Amino acid sequence: MNYYADIVARTVKALFDVDITIKLSQPDPKFGDVATNIALQLAGRLGESPREIAETIAKELHSSGEFLDVTIAGPGFINMRIAAKRLNNTLEQAFASETPFGNNNDGVNRVAVVEYPSPNMAKPYSVGHLRSGNQGWAARNLLMATGWQVITDDHLGDYGAPFGIWVVGFKEFSSEEQLAEGGVYELGRVYIETRQAMKDEAERGEQQLADRAQDWLLKLENGDPEAVELSEKFNAISLEHIHTVMQRLGISTDYEYGEKFFAPYGKKCVQDLLAQGIATQNDDGSVIVDLSDQGIDTPLLIQKSNGAALYATTDLATILWREEHWRPSKVVYSVGAEQKFYFEQLAALAKKLGIETELYHLWFGTIDQITEDGKREKMSSRKGVVLMEELLDEAERKARANTKSEDMTDQDIRKIAVGAIKFSDFAADRRTGMLFNWDTMFSLTGFSGPYIQYAAVRINKILRDNGIELATSSNSLFWEAREDGERVSDEPCDDYSRADRKDQPSSEKSAPSIESLQNNDYDFESEKSLLLKLMEYPETISVAARELEPHRVANYVYELARELNRYYEQTPVATKEVPDDIKQARLGLLVKVSTVFEHALGILGIEIPSRM
Repeated sequence: MNYYADIVARTVKALFDVDITIKLSQPDPKFGDVATNIALQLAGRLGESPREIAETIAKELHSSGEFLDVTIAGPGFINMRIAAKRLNNTLEQAFASETPFGNNNDGVNRVAVVEYPSPNMAKPYSVGHLRSGNQGWAARNLLMATGWQVITDDHLGDYGAPFGIWVVGFKEFSSEEQLAEGGVYELGRVYIETRQAMKDEAERGEQQLADRAQDWLLKLENGDPEAVELSEKFNAISLEHIHTVMQRLGISTDYEYGEKFFAPYGKKCVQDLLAQGIATQNDDGSVIVDLSDQGIDTPLLIQKSNGAALYATTDLATILWREEHWRPSKVVYSVGAEQKFYFEQLAALAKKLGIETELYHLWFGTIDQITEDGKREKMSSRKGVVLMEELLDEAERKARANTKSEDMTDQDIRKIAVGAIKFSDFAADRRTGMLFNWDTMFSLTGFSGPYIQYAAVRINKILRDNGIELATSSNSLFWEAREDGERVSDEPCDDYSRADRKDQPSSEKSAPSIESLQNNDYDFESEKSLLLKLMEYPETISVAARELEPHRVANYVYELARELNRYYEQTPVATKEVPDDIKQARLGLLVKVSTVFEHALGILGIEIPSRM
């Protein structure tokens, strides 16, 4: 759309000597293909009526030869109709560009850190971290598609009070044999049993277990050999499990700097803030930072009274460490809505310290489900599956049961299962709750992942049947998760443009060549609706990346699939009765649509099966 917006902008400049950014909209098709309200915007500035300004602009636009006709509606809306063939030529030029269609350079020369999924260690990966991973991965991809240099970090919960609970529970309620057999699920069982034992103890007015748990945490902070050994043992078991789940979800991160990595530095940061007079130590020994000068009345607690670290301690250290090592312009935290106030405090603390980096809380709603009595409520362990591996297993069973093809591969089944789950996450604005509904999730006729995947599979089959194999390009899933699920490095890295970042897009790759499919005589009138829909895509990505709202991409690709299905109903593409020259032109358009499907679904982390 920018091509035509620039034509309007140049016309306004030539007529009125006004520099202005033009945003085109799409009116009802009976009025035109694109529209602008620029005349209304200029009326006050120029002291003329919007209608007069619109008439002057419309006359000049009509004489430019770029539009079939230019009309005026209402007080000054300018509607423009474009020849379908000209639309196709504009798209041909866009797809031939070195910049993949949909990508832009809005964030060029800027660094963003995206933090996700950040699960807690020593217990099974739960559904509670599903949205963190999905939304964080999509945010990463959107930023990459718009030119940002992106670093991803899994800020693991490998520190704090839970460690002490796991040690006490392991010693009281488990054994080496049970741990070897049950792995992370045994650690999860131990954690739940220990928490219940501590609760029962507190009701009796006792706290021996709680005191022992706190002692083990302090031992770990002080480098006690047994505490360190237990921590490393639990972490190794947890990391293997976390990597397995993340690989199944199709996500990965470059680094895994957990809380334990930052805790020692955090203690030093607290002392530095005390020395600078920024932090205050209370009578009980706890340390706080007053944020009232930042508009927040509640101070931020950055150290417990016994000297133990908190989330804020390690988060403070993380912010300062990233400033020193990665120098980001933006840090994105993919964490649920329940932490909104805490992240407001954290951003206020950073501002108080003079840090200019934008700390962006990518928050999202809960995962809801429909109960047996028809009510919508938050998914819980009492009412449904909450472990990610169980959820993925069930999704694969349902995907296999719903498929009509007998020769589906296990890989394609997994793609459909994960695609269904992820698309449900992006079905609405992330700030709303995600409704987990098995019945609608796998629908092939509604707003679902399989519906979009089927549209992409169908178009790819048509192309393959006509001898067209789409080459891998930077429009494809250039952000595919690493198969090993491992981070780039175990060591801190100052160089965030490492050559071994194999998931970073390459500017040397380009979209598939479709020169052989061009037809200079075809009018493309049958394809006009599809052409107009394709032209919306770059702006969709630009807005979605700016607002970090991947649901915009999901909505767009669904609309594209519907438009494609309407096109199939009305227009034969590659049947015997279609002349070869027209067939080639229509196949050329399908190549563009297929490329956009792959790019859009890639941003959402959804892979396209080979067949469905």
